[in-house]
Amino acid sequence: MYAVVRRYEGVTDPAEAGRLVNEGFVPLLRQVPGFVAYYWVDAGDGVMLSTSVYDDQAGAEESVRRAAAFVRDQLASLLPNPPQVTAGEVVAAG
Repeated sequence: MYAVVRRYEGVTDPAEAGRLVNEGFVPLLRQVPGFVAYYWVDAGDGVMLSTSVYDDQAGAEESVRRAAAFVRDQLASLLPNPPQVTAGEVVAAG
């Protein structure tokens, strides 16, 4: 498995961002081959995290492309800063 974590800082409206992600972005990710799971977390203080998990690196890379496009097209006013993106192979899971 392969995972991607994105950290967004300076989120202007976490509740609205969560609604838009749930209604618009999650369905897009579910279409990516190898999709396993996706989580959108409100860490407080204008910080939100996303974690997506795929069967392979190709799916994870596609999720990064889709995330960038979705943020640009749908969430730019709510997520004004570029995310910190970290990706890698899952080496342990529970």
